[in-house]
Amino acid sequence: MTIKSLILAFTLGFGVALSSLASPAAAFSGGNFPSCDAPEVLSYIQKRFEWTERHVIKRGLAIEGIERPHYSRSRMGDQYWSIPRIYCGGTARMNDGSKRPIWWLIEGGMGFAGLRDNLEFCISGLDPFKVYGAWCRSVR
Repeated sequence: MTIKSLILAFTLGFGVALSSLASPAAAFSGGNFPSCDAPEVLSYIQKRFEWTERHVIKRGLAIEGIERPHYSRSRMGDQYWSIPRIYCGGTARMNDGSKRPIWWLIEGGMGFAGLRDNLEFCISGLDPFKVYGAWCRSVR
């Protein structure tokens, strides 16, 4: 085994070990996308929203469940567009009794150091910093 292959093996092993510690994001892996209604996807959205609410925004909101999760569209990588994406939508049932439209996208190879996939989501009316544009436009 050459030095180059040892370094590569160590780097890949370290990256996989790091990403496996970062659950629930570890459920997503380079281009083999889970479905929009996969339990690990919905759980990840709920946990990340809860963390953001508790530590950043502090409104006391939580997602009790995501109803009618569905596939919206996809854009697979090609020679001009190298990032494969799956777009999804549904209805977030909130702890204050309201129901809000929610959209999410899964991007292939856009996780930490490009080793895993990334999931971004937006709930209509609950993006005070307009991170995803007006009315969650960038994840629709």
